[in-house]
Amino acid sequence: MASVGTALRELRGAQKSAKGVSLYSRFVNRPVGRYLAAGSYALGLTPNQVTLISAALSFAGAAAVALASPSWGLGVAVWALLAVGFAFDSADGQLARLRGGGSAAGEWLDHVVDCAKLTSLHTCVLIAFYRFPEAYGIGGGPDGAASAGWLLVPLGFQLAAVVTFFGGLLTEKLKPKPAPGSAAAAPSSLRAVALLPVDYGVFCLVFLLLGGSGVFRWAYAGAGVMAALFLVAFLAKWFRELSAVPR
Repeated sequence: MASVGTALRELRGAQKSAKGVSLYSRFVNRPVGRYLAAGSYALGLTPNQVTLISAALSFAGAAAVALASPSWGLGVAVWALLAVGFAFDSADGQLARLRGGGSAAGEWLDHVVDCAKLTSLHTCVLIAFYRFPEAYGIGGGPDGAASAGWLLVPLGFQLAAVVTFFGGLLTEKLKPKPAPGSAAAAPSSLRAVALLPVDYGVFCLVFLLLGGSGVFRWAYAGAGVMAALFLVAFLAKWFRELSAVPR
């Protein structure tokens, strides 16, 4: 089995295109994922095992939001679990390329985990708002029950996130594949900056504010608004692109 150093050298020349990728994913998540992929390769792990590690970390972070009363310490722990889980999500694909290519089953597992991660995280925020309304500053009744309006925020955020995920995935499947040997378009720095508000890794930073009560809920709601606005823009873009593709 190759050493970590050898695996890293091979991975540097086997990276996916940076087109359509935010600055965070390009300069933080993918490089961290490259080290995790190299370490996983040296340990003899398979891409599917790395995907399951990503799932375990991500689901643990989401569950902690739902189960524990919000605090600054909880925020750091949740952010760390989600961020490292996201890095392992990048590592599984890099590991597959390092091993000579992935499988259809591996790609399926990766997408299923990604979808489950999105839905579970927003569901757990909804549960947290319901269980700890006073801690989040959204108690709306004499009995301290959560304000119904704030309980709708995670549902709306979840809808935008899942439709964006599915719409982007389906668009890539329906778009014609580039001709073999064609040069890939150069990544746009402006687009990489513009995508930061809806990058999952940037969104994870919001959970560092869990101890801030109202600060967290407003930051979370703001991220949800950005997700909804970008969804509208993405849908218009994807529909326009696919309209030119013959059926």
